[in-house]
Amino acid sequence: MAALYLEIHPDNPEGRKIQQVIDIIKKGGLVIYPTDTLYGLGCDITNNKAVERICKIKGIKPEKANFSFICLDLSNISEFTKPFSNTIYKVMKKNLPGPFTFILNASNKVPKMLKNKKKTVGIRVPNSPIVQTLLEELGSPIMSTSIKKTDEEYELYPTDPQDIYDMYKNLVDVVIAGGVGGLEPSTVVDCTDGEIEIVRQGLGELID
Repeated sequence: MAALYLEIHPDNPEGRKIQQVIDIIKKGGLVIYPTDTLYGLGCDITNNKAVERICKIKGIKPEKANFSFICLDLSNISEFTKPFSNTIYKVMKKNLPGPFTFILNASNKVPKMLKNKKKTVGIRVPNSPIVQTLLEELGSPIMSTSIKKTDEEYELYPTDPQDIYDMYKNLVDVVIAGGVGGLEPSTVVDCTDGEIEIVRQGLGELID
């Protein structure tokens, strides 16, 4: 069955539609949704079968996966990360919500959840009303990865929700159309050794 195509207002997300998406996620479904950078592909972080489905779509083994945890804020991230310095916390606080992925050392809970031996985890807090409303209602983070065009020749990120739907409608359960997506990924900031190092400059200038 083809995925549900759901138009949701990017600034004032409709509660009824958000609830439809949450029901799908809670049943182990996959969602494509807009962030403050690219369109992302996500699922419930506690659902192993859903995580495996995303790995299959991406053509990677679960133990090799580099997914981000999309969080509402920084209040519960200690569940997924090992303790880190106040300096790093302050930088995260200044820059989030925003187009950044912070790589931190993962807590012991993460490998169990993902069934892999990952020692690091990417934390994202997008500046997006759709994402924030979803996470508020869901009550837990979303496991996420950015989507690329399914045509192997082009390593471009698709921006038009209708195009995205046409590419992924038989692979996922719902596509949220929340306006035109961005072309630039998030800036990736590695904090695993206690220092702050930009390993990929994307959208956004880090304030330290």
